[in-house]
Amino acid sequence: MNITLNTLNKLKSEGQKFSCLTAYDSTFAHLISSAGVEVILIGDSLGMVLQGKESTVPVTMDDMIYHTECVRLGNQGSLIMVDLPFMSYATDAQTFENATRLMQAGGHIVKVEGGAWFTNTVSKLTDRGIPVCVHLGLTPQSINKFGGYKVQGRDEETRKTLLKDSIDAEKAGAAMLLYECIPSDLAAEVMASVNIPVIGIGAGPATDAQVLVMHDMLGITPNKVAKFVHNFMPDGDGSIQGAIAAYHHAVKHGDYPTPEHSFE
Repeated sequence: MNITLNTLNKLKSEGQKFSCLTAYDSTFAHLISSAGVEVILIGDSLGMVLQGKESTVPVTMDDMIYHTECVRLGNQGSLIMVDLPFMSYATDAQTFENATRLMQAGGHIVKVEGGAWFTNTVSKLTDRGIPVCVHLGLTPQSINKFGGYKVQGRDEETRKTLLKDSIDAEKAGAAMLLYECIPSDLAAEVMASVNIPVIGIGAGPATDAQVLVMHDMLGITPNKVAKFVHNFMPDGDGSIQGAIAAYHHAVKHGDYPTPEHSFE
């Protein structure tokens, strides 16, 4: 049975967790979706883990279209979420055109990094039949503004802004939120403030779902990994399929993330 946004909302209403994992090609999309992972994210993280670049900023729309088409061919029923890459949604016209391309390539929902400035566009996309996941907290496309990969929401002003952005995004019609690198207690406040599903990465255990970059989850990232990353290869049967199954099981049963993966 294909996973839809209705499926995810039903899981949330029943208090059940769901898992999300990145994929960039048909083979891994097949493995991940066959393991029961509800959401596949075609992330602009491909710029770093596939292309060897220092950040997600150089990733292009053509890159995202190519990998979305590959994932679509291998997918066995997971919901496909696709990133709009850096500066591909600077204007409404540009956003509509690029979001359309991603949906036509096989995406089911687009993900954008943006707070209050983007709420009007979220509303317009939703009105046009394009579901949106709003990425808040640490937004990698803004890494040059942040001056590094730093936890967000540790001061009172930023916390208030992020909470307001969450509420405003839902009011604008966002179908989901994704929070990256925020304190666990702030994630819990977000959960109490909105009714749409919330995916976390480095946001503690309170969120409805977790997402990891596949390469991090398999323990094959050559660089130093973030605090929230866990290598699931030893937790399975030694195979890639076993690691994916172990990740999915741990998320579904609330065994991941633990406090050691979280920020306070």
